[in-house]
Amino acid sequence: MKQKFILGIFIFFMLNVKAQDTIRITDFGYQPNSHIDAVPFVKLAIEACQNKKSVVLQFPKGRYDFWPQYSEKKKYYESNTDVLPYRICPILFKGLKNIMVDGMGSDFIYHDKVQPITIDSCENIIIQNVNIDWDVPIMGQSQIINVTDNYIDIAISKETPYEISNGKIFFIDKGWKDEMWDAMEFDSKTKLIVQDCGDGCLKDSFYTYNANEISEGLVRINYKVGRKPEVGNFLAMRHGERGHAGTFIVNSKNITVNNFSMYQNAGLGILSQYSENLFFKNVQCVPNPKKNRVFAGHDDGLHFSNCKGKIVVGGCKFAGLMDDPINVHGTSVQVIKIINEKKLFCKFMHGQSIGTTWARPGEKIGLIENETLSTFGFAEVESFTAIDSIQFEISFKNSLPSNLSAGDALENLTWVPDVDIKNNFFGSCRARGVLVTTPGKVVIENNIFESSGSAILIAGDANGWFESGAVKDVLIRNNTFNDPCLTSIYQFSEAIISIYPEISKLDSSKPFHRNIRIEQNIFHPFDYPVLYAKSVEGLTFNNNIIKHSNRFKPFHPRKFMITLEACSNVEIKRNKLSDGVLGKNIKLISTKVSELKLSKKQTLLVEKL
Repeated sequence: MKQKFILGIFIFFMLNVKAQDTIRITDFGYQPNSHIDAVPFVKLAIEACQNKKSVVLQFPKGRYDFWPQYSEKKKYYESNTDVLPYRICPILFKGLKNIMVDGMGSDFIYHDKVQPITIDSCENIIIQNVNIDWDVPIMGQSQIINVTDNYIDIAISKETPYEISNGKIFFIDKGWKDEMWDAMEFDSKTKLIVQDCGDGCLKDSFYTYNANEISEGLVRINYKVGRKPEVGNFLAMRHGERGHAGTFIVNSKNITVNNFSMYQNAGLGILSQYSENLFFKNVQCVPNPKKNRVFAGHDDGLHFSNCKGKIVVGGCKFAGLMDDPINVHGTSVQVIKIINEKKLFCKFMHGQSIGTTWARPGEKIGLIENETLSTFGFAEVESFTAIDSIQFEISFKNSLPSNLSAGDALENLTWVPDVDIKNNFFGSCRARGVLVTTPGKVVIENNIFESSGSAILIAGDANGWFESGAVKDVLIRNNTFNDPCLTSIYQFSEAIISIYPEISKLDSSKPFHRNIRIEQNIFHPFDYPVLYAKSVEGLTFNNNIIKHSNRFKPFHPRKFMITLEACSNVEIKRNKLSDGVLGKNIKLISTKVSELKLSKKQTLLVEKL
């Protein structure tokens, strides 16, 4: 059914291509490779697309430059992104239908901090054959030239202009000046993040550094060098905020992104929010191969917040990102006050999740107990009224349960997607590989993972990030988890596959996640933890192959291959373990032995806490 649906979208477009208009940017006087600001010409072309039944918007192959001067400035509240007075939108599609945007392999080059492509309240849109990059990247890069006990010398890339002020390194462009606030070390040969170097690779003493310029481009960073980086390796030098998404898709439906390379962005990569049916094929969020970079995006690759319908990610590649390649989640809000039996006063609890229309009449809401995160009731929305960007009132058609209390949370169960993540490559990025929290059907299949943290994280909470979505149906099958996985420890990175909801009061009789199957995968761990699972009912880990690697030194504090905490109905059978696998053991925490079905041939030792 899913394949037929996707095929139907493409057939719709192909049948209309013969009858549809073709509009070229060059028709309005723009010449590719001229380095002239393309924004005014693109505006004219988009206006020409209005009121057409179907249209192809073409960018004849070449370089197109985009500046902020004539760009639209729009107020958008963007999930997991800093709040700004407005977003600068050089290419804005708003309220349009049935458009294929064909870059024909063009390079879209951006200047200053902007949001390259915005798709707002659109339907049936295809974006294809586009390469996105910045003239001056919003990331610094340097190579380590010399290392002593008291300083390191770095050669800063000519591509990333800088200045030193009061002993601190600032990266600069015409519209901004940002102080460096972190650095990550990449191996010069493999381009992998060096083990245990994902966050603050030069360690705490680095942040008291004093820098001075030895010569143009050669900078000495003076500090007490604890962990010594390797001469010849690269530093990705982070600065700035999460200000603009690379592409922002909001309140839209049936959006396809195909053959799309995003080498840089000023925040999240492609952020999809309150949108339905999203398809990504051959999308690359990687360092520009022509520019000897180790970094790609400023933060995530593909980020999905409060979407529904179908999300399909296939044949994509991720590397050098400063956060997670894929993140799928909802947003939970907190009940502040019970106004009456049908009406609540609520609040967005995380500063990067505010300002959205969180619910609409007729939508289904789950009621979540604060400490156990158990869903104890459901309600249908009557009305949603924003008081400001943080607070709102919400009314329901029927009376709410009497046990609902201030401090409990709500999640919107209408905006939850089914997700297919297949045939992708997850290279070395700063954080995890795939984060997924949605009660829809999830399939993660035939992927290769080399993420520096956990390859897959299934989280969920209503106390920290307030990212909702207890899973109900997850299949993780036929993936390869190579040995770079878990070479650094990030938040919730308890194992190569980490199932870690943030629950303050665990109760095994009230599981948060359900029905997770991990089958027929190949793991190449160099360390102990392969699977960590908390508060799961119905977990299988069957027919997997685990082959020990000696490439990296074990360092993770967790010394068990599998840890099960407050879990029930768990099956671990027919797995094949090589002789060198560390631990070959299972740790049970608040999990009954009777809840574990284990085949004896695996020779796994069970320890109960």
